[in-house]
Amino acid sequence: MYWTFELASYLDDAPWPATKEELIDYAKRSGAPLEVVENLEELEDDGKPYENIEEVWPDYPTKDDFLFNEDEY
Repeated sequence: MYWTFELASYLDDAPWPATKEELIDYAKRSGAPLEVVENLEELEDDGKPYENIEEVWPDYPTKDDFLFNEDEY
């Protein structure tokens, strides 16, 4: 399983919280690339819903990860 920012962006508008099956269904219905569906199928399924993208991909870049000073603009 591998994630990129581009692949994870297909889940930005997913109906969080969502179970593994709901995320797979959403990815298929929204036209996400096959790699997104394959990555979701590899997730562990303990029956609990995922609350956000960070639970699916712990290394998901957040706003704090970018060195950009919003006050300058």
